Amino acid sequence: MSIVEKYWDDAREGDECISPTYTVTRERILAYADLTGDHTPVHVDEAYANASHFGCLVAHGLFGLSIADGLKTQCDYRFLPGMSLGWTWDFVLPIKVGDVLHVRMRVGAMRPSNSRPGWGIVVLPSELINQHGQVVQRGEHRLMVPRRVEA
Repeated sequence: MSIVEKYWDDAREGDECISPTYTVTRERILAYADLTGDHTPVHVDEAYANASHFGCLVAHGLFGLSIADGLKTQCDYRFLPGMSLGWTWDFVLPIKVGDVLHVRMRVGAMRPSNSRPGWGIVVLPSELINQHGQVVQRGEHRLMVPRRVEA
């Protein structure tokens, strides 16, 4: 099956998709800590994390957002490459080793770009959900997407 990337004009408010899954591992959390330089003990020191209010090693909040963005690009419903205009994102619950995450994304508000003819803006409300059906993170991604060239 071939994925057809969408232009702004192909989207409809309310369109929805579910991503594939991603399994959080200790190794991935540690790799993220090394990548970002954030070695806060609750993310990298199991003894410290076990004694914390979390009771276990937890992923960085931005690790979750990064995973959510990556999962979004793996959905069958995706746009042509555009420009990210920003995120509004909430960290609701901790992400733990062993969590199996997926994203539920939908098309929210849409409008043509005022500053860039040939482009449109979409708001993509999204939820990062664990294997128990709990929303661990949620928010919106504002994205500028190419429009179809009129014939």
